[in-house]
Amino acid sequence: MLSGFKRFIMKGNVVDLAVAVIMGAAFSAVIDALVKSVLMPFIALLVGEPNFDKFLAFGDIKIGVFLTAVVNFLLVASAIYFVIVMPMNVLIERRNRKLEIKEKTEKEAVDPQIALLTEIRDALKAPARD
Repeated sequence: MLSGFKRFIMKGNVVDLAVAVIMGAAFSAVIDALVKSVLMPFIALLVGEPNFDKFLAFGDIKIGVFLTAVVNFLLVASAIYFVIVMPMNVLIERRNRKLEIKEKTEKEAVDPQIALLTEIRDALKAPARD
């Protein structure tokens, strides 16, 4: 029983997943600080308020709270894209140019003969039709 648990824990993907969750939680604080301390105050300068909670409030129906959540989500998504994804793509592209690695285009990715053989294999695997 313990050996099975040890094999499960020592699998690379479990450890990678644990590291990713921990890094995500730590990075969440950075993105949260960027949104709350930089981007939302900037919006407050433009709009006059740091959130939209009081905007379109009809008794218990508070559309502004939802709008604030949507704006926060978009700000977090854009911060992650412009701070992490875009720079990583640039670094990967530079590395690929330096190592002379070319990305395969869609036409180059699949050889027509391989595609035909794959179709034949899939047709043979499919159950016979009456």
